[in-house]
Amino acid sequence: MDKEMIYTINQDSFKRVEKKKEKESVIYERGLFSDAIRSLRENKLAMFCAVLLGLIVILSILAPLSPYDPDAQDVTQKLLKPSAEHWFGTDELGRDYFTRALYGGRISLSVGFLSMLLSTILGTVIGTVSGYMGGKVDIFLMRFTDIFMSVPSFLLMVVINTLFPPKVYFMIIILGLFEWCQIARITRAETLSLKERDFVLAAKHLGAKHWQIIFGHIIPNMSSSIIVAGSLAVARAILTESALSFMGIGVQLPKASWGTMLQGAQTYIMDVPTLAVFPGIFIVLTVFSFNILGDALQNALEPKRMK
Repeated sequence: MDKEMIYTINQDSFKRVEKKKEKESVIYERGLFSDAIRSLRENKLAMFCAVLLGLIVILSILAPLSPYDPDAQDVTQKLLKPSAEHWFGTDELGRDYFTRALYGGRISLSVGFLSMLLSTILGTVIGTVSGYMGGKVDIFLMRFTDIFMSVPSFLLMVVINTLFPPKVYFMIIILGLFEWCQIARITRAETLSLKERDFVLAAKHLGAKHWQIIFGHIIPNMSSSIIVAGSLAVARAILTESALSFMGIGVQLPKASWGTMLQGAQTYIMDVPTLAVFPGIFIVLTVFSFNILGDALQNALEPKRMK
């Protein structure tokens, strides 16, 4: 082979190697939102749960557009079966059951989201401060957290709800105060790792204050774990609220929640089982959707190598 042919072959090989390197060096843009969307597209069940949950939230928000008053009673129309006029039928007082289910969703979802925000804020602050400060502060806060976790929280919620007026805002506070422990332990573990990273050490040497490091560097870098823990906390709060309302110590009539609807349905469970089926389906689908989305977000937002 002459020199020109060898030179041409080497040039072609070099170009192929360069193109291969360019393909391998593709930069993937990452972010919380983009990773979550990518994970949902890859997980059909998670996508279905996201659409289903969005539908439930939208229907609950648009509940005032219903032509029926959720508290309007008409005993002549009581215990009607599902029909074109009343999609879910009517209850024992003649109230449209579909409308009450939508209004019940507004209360149940509001209690779940707001109590999640409260518990997430408390758990994040306590866990981050505990892991960052270390020493006696860490020991005190973690033993305080262990005490809260060792107490049967549901039993204590029952006792507290019987002692204080059963208001929706009070239930939000109670649920928030008893759901922060797991989030605190998660954020503490993340903080113990993050506080040894180079960017935190550099911020310390540059004279940044402790609160600036905690709220400006550590918490933003563990936002993915907080989001996942918060999504699971919503599901637990909705279940707890439904259980308390079913026992008669949660949301009180005439306000509707999925738990109070189950409480009223137990008297007629043998005659009109749909009174228990419909709110039960809403609870199951909502909690199931939050749990599946929590798993999908955890797979999407955890640090991993992009291929």
